[in-house]
Amino acid sequence: MNTVTTLVLDGELLADGQFLITGKDTQGAVVDPEELAGTLFAWDESSYYGTFLDKNEQGVLLSPAKALSFFVSPQWLLHRTYSSSTPFEQFTHVAGMIRNTLAQGSLAPDFSSWKKGQIGWRALHTPVDFPEYGHRWLSLVVEESLQGTGEIGRKWEQLLTHYPALYVMGAELSPHLQEQEWLQSIGWLPDTTPFRTCLQIIEAEEHTNDWQLHVYLQNREEPDQLFLIEPHQLTAEGVATARIPADWREHWSRFLTDLAKCKEILPWQKDTQENQSRFLTRLTNEQAWIFLTSSSLQLVQAGIHVFLPAWWEQVRRVKPKLKAKITTSVGASRQSFLGVSQLMDFEWKLALGPVELSEEEFEELIKQKQRLLKIRGHWVQLTPDLFLQLQEALKKNQAKNGMSLRDVMRMHLAPTVEVEELPDDEFDFDTSLTVEVQLNQHLRELLNQLQETKRIPIMEQPSTFHGTLRHYQLEGSSWLFFLRRFGLGACLADDMGLGKTVQFITYLLHVKQHGPASTPSLLICPTSVIGNWQKELKRFAPSLQVMIHYGNDRQKKEAFLPAIKGADLVITSYALSHLDEQELGMVTWDTICLDEAQNIKNAYTKQASAVRDLKAWHRIALTGTPIENRLSELWSIFDFLNPGYLGSLGEFTQRFVHPIERDQDQQLINQVQRLIQPFLLRRVKTDPNIQLDLPDKNESKEYVPLTTEQGALYETAIQDMFDRMEKASPMERRGLILTTLTRLKQLCDHPALILNEIATTDEAGRSHKLERLLELVDDIRQKKERCLIFTQYIQMGNMLQRVLTREGYGPVYFLNGATKKEKRDEMIARFQDPTLPDDERGAIFILSLRAGGTGLNLTEANHVIHVDRWWNPAVENQATDRAHRIGQQRDVHVYKFISLGTIEERIDEMMERKLSLSQQIVGTGESWITELSTEELRDLFTLRHDWLDTKG
Repeated sequence: MNTVTTLVLDGELLADGQFLITGKDTQGAVVDPEELAGTLFAWDESSYYGTFLDKNEQGVLLSPAKALSFFVSPQWLLHRTYSSSTPFEQFTHVAGMIRNTLAQGSLAPDFSSWKKGQIGWRALHTPVDFPEYGHRWLSLVVEESLQGTGEIGRKWEQLLTHYPALYVMGAELSPHLQEQEWLQSIGWLPDTTPFRTCLQIIEAEEHTNDWQLHVYLQNREEPDQLFLIEPHQLTAEGVATARIPADWREHWSRFLTDLAKCKEILPWQKDTQENQSRFLTRLTNEQAWIFLTSSSLQLVQAGIHVFLPAWWEQVRRVKPKLKAKITTSVGASRQSFLGVSQLMDFEWKLALGPVELSEEEFEELIKQKQRLLKIRGHWVQLTPDLFLQLQEALKKNQAKNGMSLRDVMRMHLAPTVEVEELPDDEFDFDTSLTVEVQLNQHLRELLNQLQETKRIPIMEQPSTFHGTLRHYQLEGSSWLFFLRRFGLGACLADDMGLGKTVQFITYLLHVKQHGPASTPSLLICPTSVIGNWQKELKRFAPSLQVMIHYGNDRQKKEAFLPAIKGADLVITSYALSHLDEQELGMVTWDTICLDEAQNIKNAYTKQASAVRDLKAWHRIALTGTPIENRLSELWSIFDFLNPGYLGSLGEFTQRFVHPIERDQDQQLINQVQRLIQPFLLRRVKTDPNIQLDLPDKNESKEYVPLTTEQGALYETAIQDMFDRMEKASPMERRGLILTTLTRLKQLCDHPALILNEIATTDEAGRSHKLERLLELVDDIRQKKERCLIFTQYIQMGNMLQRVLTREGYGPVYFLNGATKKEKRDEMIARFQDPTLPDDERGAIFILSLRAGGTGLNLTEANHVIHVDRWWNPAVENQATDRAHRIGQQRDVHVYKFISLGTIEERIDEMMERKLSLSQQIVGTGESWITELSTEELRDLFTLRHDWLDTKG
């Protein structure tokens, strides 16, 4: 099997502690690492005979412990002959010495390594020829054994539990500690000294600044026994008069060594020549503060026990707090439109535990620069850092006219948010100085009303509103108008179908009723619903003057302002908000309202930036899904509503988005909820308080197999992806996965979508999805009922329209992003008009999910078919709610098509199992798929053949 008879072995200890074993044949050719591992470890079961060993292009890589085992007792093939290089033979010799050292237990922790901040071990007795690298090898072997899960590792864990001093290393290790003392502190050597040296600090009495330092010897066996050493006994001669047990006197030199350590650590003990001969036991206030805050810890690290006053731990833990008491009258009467940026007056107080100081009092303290003070019977500490923070606070207080409502609300609603993460122009302090807001009565009432919507007064239905509003709709419009009083932006996030449109129309009528506005309001919405808004405004509020800014004949430049004069509302599209930014930016609008506000969810798009830059007295967002995929989408909407309230996008992402989406941190989720709650009104159809009495919505899944043709194309696409993924960069890998994902979803619909084929007459025979759809539509039409069909792909929509028309179900409408507004409005009007005959009205409406998934009212349909899945429940539910909304009289039936054995079925299963945060504050999308490992992707994408239709 092997033609090489002699194997020349060499070894090298690498910088990372691994050993590289290489082999050559007698001609000098390098032996393949796989063959080398199989030869040298032919009898080594632990490495599965060399299979599990690491290799590189040169040879086999061994851990320090594995190398020791290899050199001491090789388990190579016996029928081979071997020769060794000089380094290889030296490693064999040193390995034997290390084995003997370990067998005898002749080793100890290496104090010099611990001082450098790393674990290390040394041999106590080594032969003369023991090389320097041998110590390193020995240490690495021991460390590897300690980290293992075997008996040695378990005993090491127990040792760490009993001797926590083993955790202390590097800079934390006292420079005053000697090696023997350290070995005693970690339990390696016994400490035969019968006592411990202890220091106790005694607080200054009333009307004096002198603190006392007492020195004790404590009985190791009976810790309650303490022997006070008087100041005059703190010398070598003091042993004669010290009141201690007789057998302790022979250990007096240990006490003097400890005392010398104390002098080294306490800076005032070595300040003068006089202090060098005796130990000072009287401390000033400043020295006491140093002892409490830093020296005590250094003493403990050096092996000296310290007794501190009982109150010190509480004082040390007290977090200084600035209390801002609001003195302005915000909320007392109708406010000007300043929103969250409006300023209010306040007065400061500094809270240090139970002690509260006025601004004047802590200004006086700053002048005194006392670090330890007894104020009103309580000890407090004032650190140098705190002095600087207080001075900075006073400067900012004097530099600003007041605190903004944004600051007040953020501090009150989410007090655990670190204030260091507020923007630079906000009211900020160092994180160690917490700011607490004390609200006045009016502001407290305002925030209570914002947090409890039921406390907001309900306004009467405007007399100019044509129709009857439901109670919850009056609550919503009253809530919008209430926030308007204070210039606070509002997000109306009711479920689809609850009537956000009529609530905003009612708001506009309230605005007009309470006095004519100086400028019109602006409504920005998707192009697909401009016509819907026109009709709803004409139906419910004919008294409002509405101007449509859309189309090629829209007014531009200097003609724009005269054109909108006298209008109550101007309606335009999101696309034009960017294209006509110059015209729309000429006006400070009375109100700007964003319908389907998720259109600005991507904060960095030109469209979103243009919308946020528009000026208005009040801002409103209407959306059924404030978050579709990522929490950052919420920031974009809220930065439009109340600029700066959630900080910058970078700060919000670092503070909330990453930890919530990574760890689902419930505490942070609660903080975000508290922050947004005052400005977000969310009601769902199932809320019993809504009393919507909508008919039932019945959802079912339609499982269909792939045809043989689809199965073959599916597996080809997957194999192509995995082949190309091996050489792809991380960015190319993500793109490749998403591209394949789209191809597979299209393929599950119909093979013609990825083959770019021209239409044929046998389209249904090539896709069981299309076959099942035709059966379903036939059943629906037999009942004289109507349906909506959603797809993500234009080609699929065109095919469905062509096939369904050919089958005699016409007229069949198809609405997508390319459909002109006039055509769009005409199709919707015909579909919704019950007076038209069927051959003019149409019973089937195909919609692309992007263009038709929001803003439309199509209640004449009571069947909704999702041919392909969006894999985002919020988006799918929005689309379904085109039919399941106010005005629907019949039960709605929803069908979700899923191709068996494919990625469609796998992801549907995962969505069913996964506990999503979308019901709290985050959603799900498809981008997570790109972050899966190759094995997870293979499991997700692979076609399950048991569901493949091999007959069709």
